[in-house]
Amino acid sequence: MHWLGRHRLSILASICAFVTVVVIGLHFAAGVPFLSIVWSSQQAYEDVLRREGRKTKTHQDFVFIGIDQESLKLTAVGPEEIQNNRAFQLMTERPFPWSRELWALLLDRIADAGARVVMFDMVFDKPNDGDPAFHTALDRFRDKVVVGANFDFSRLQETGGSAIQVTPNTFLIPPPQMRDDRVGYVVFFPDQIDPKIRSGRYTITDRQLASQLAAPTEEQYLSLSARALEKIGRSGDVPRDLRAHLIRFSEPEAFQPHPLWEIFDDKIWRANYHDGAWFKDKIVVVGPSAQILHDFVPTPIDENMHGPVLHLHALAAALDHEFLYDTPITVDFATVIAGGILSWIVVAFVRRPFICLLTLLAISGAYLGVSRILYDTRGVLIMVMPTLSVFLGSGLLGLGFEYTLERLEKLRTRRTLERYVSKNLVKEILDNPGGYYNSMLGSRKPVTVLFSDLVGFTNLSEKADPAALVAQLNRYLSGMVPMVFDNGGTLDKFIGDAIMAVWGNVSSHGAAEDAKAAMRAALGMRRAMPKLNEVWRAEGIQPLAFGIGINHGEAIVGNIGSYEPHERLDPTVIGDAVNLASRLEALTRVYAVDILVGQSAAELVGDDFHFRSVARVQVKGKTEPVEIFTLIGARNDDVDPELLKWLQAYEEAIVKFRKRDFKDAKILFSHFLEFYPDDALGKMYLASTLEYEQSPPDEAWNAVEVFKKK
Repeated sequence: MHWLGRHRLSILASICAFVTVVVIGLHFAAGVPFLSIVWSSQQAYEDVLRREGRKTKTHQDFVFIGIDQESLKLTAVGPEEIQNNRAFQLMTERPFPWSRELWALLLDRIADAGARVVMFDMVFDKPNDGDPAFHTALDRFRDKVVVGANFDFSRLQETGGSAIQVTPNTFLIPPPQMRDDRVGYVVFFPDQIDPKIRSGRYTITDRQLASQLAAPTEEQYLSLSARALEKIGRSGDVPRDLRAHLIRFSEPEAFQPHPLWEIFDDKIWRANYHDGAWFKDKIVVVGPSAQILHDFVPTPIDENMHGPVLHLHALAAALDHEFLYDTPITVDFATVIAGGILSWIVVAFVRRPFICLLTLLAISGAYLGVSRILYDTRGVLIMVMPTLSVFLGSGLLGLGFEYTLERLEKLRTRRTLERYVSKNLVKEILDNPGGYYNSMLGSRKPVTVLFSDLVGFTNLSEKADPAALVAQLNRYLSGMVPMVFDNGGTLDKFIGDAIMAVWGNVSSHGAAEDAKAAMRAALGMRRAMPKLNEVWRAEGIQPLAFGIGINHGEAIVGNIGSYEPHERLDPTVIGDAVNLASRLEALTRVYAVDILVGQSAAELVGDDFHFRSVARVQVKGKTEPVEIFTLIGARNDDVDPELLKWLQAYEEAIVKFRKRDFKDAKILFSHFLEFYPDDALGKMYLASTLEYEQSPPDEAWNAVEVFKKK
């Protein structure tokens, strides 16, 4: 434990370094599903920022015309309307995909209405009827229209790793189609960790499609949104660095689909679209919105975003330069390492665990706030979850180590203090220092006090070898003190060879229970003493004997001592009840018994213990006499029934003696001594009875023995 304390800072540093290395190492094991959790959680956190943070403004001039379920079934219009509407005829002649004449009609209608650009999120790769009409429309509105192209990655092995271009058929757009400014690829590439779309590539090359680095002179293909930017005169806003750009999305509900069939319904065209005036200067994307067409993509803000809408988000991000930027990997690692270092500083120097935990949480909260601010204002995605994993992981492990170290230190302190101070007092001081201190400022409490002292120890100490005597005394105290602790008492102090113990000062189970515990402690000492003496006799050491005094009453409980200069205080009890317990211990020599108990204590526990009357005494410092008893044993102990039987005769003799009926008292004491001829109390009372029978005391005699000395 001392070693842990001496190397505390080094151990904390090792914990922080270990957590840092583990988190950084998990980055390189990101392909392993379980191990990638720390770094994938960063992606999840960034998605939260995308959902909850600042969005790209919603462009009111963006329109999504969706091929919805109603457009596929066309149940909203009657047969007469279908018969008189060419577009409706084309939509009902056969299932989707319809004749491309329909797209020519759509283009004529919205382009003539003043739309700035119309994007078709569809790939017209195979020939179809209606191609001539659509080709004518594409030529007519070539400055306002963009159609989709795609890349086929299914035959990479056959093509040597090259993606196959899937372009509009040659009848619609003459080759090379990808160079035509009316063609843009529609594909978005998912993230490496999951299938979500978070970024857009506005330009790409064949080598990049083959997962290789682009060549400087290589031809660049433009995306659908990049072509649209060119059409509206914002070619300079197209990112041409051949990199994927993280998009700051607009609101999830920003671009709701307008059903395709409504565009061809003359009544709705007039009412909702004001005969086409509503489309003036609009940027339009046309594509599927029906569930059965399965054109949905997962994004951070919407798990099922319409594919055509994604092009509008990419277009809005480019127009407003709303791109997001990841910090470089070197900065990410530096941030993670800094988190470990900062965690070490906090745990190492903020020593109070609760304050340390609050500091860790406050710094984590501040870091989260900074990440949100940087996202909203600068579009920067800093490393958060791995950094906080290191910071909080190191901090919590460090706190765990500190807690363990503190517990070990507290245990060491407790064990050290318990060699000098009572166990329950140590527990109270360490577990509740404030409450204990306040409770020991001074208060009156009912307590039970036990004094124990060796008989003749002073004379013995003058003759015996000091070292041997101290060793014997320590063995004696080691045998006696556990009796106090085992019965919940407080070891108040050692007074040379004397022991002072208290019940009820630190914690109390009630006056009666405290007194019972003191009695059990005294009986335990009585049982332990013969065993010690037996060992000492075998070792040639002089045996010892003790006297115990027990009393119950109110006492002042508090810290006694000097507050200056270093607050040397002694938690103790003082008062008349304490003094009487001390006097009773001294009287054990007078009455030749090992335990004397005051009347108040005996009355509290009379139902559980056997007592024997000793005398009425008035000790020094007292004006009123008290009844004192000697403790025989607990009622549930194996006490000699013959002794209890003849003690009844003894008690009757005591009553007769105090009533001045010395003749009957003499007879009863004599009967008792016939069975217990060596009983010191019986012999003492018989001698007094014989004396008083010959020379009766005066009328003031009340059977009270007055002691003028301690």
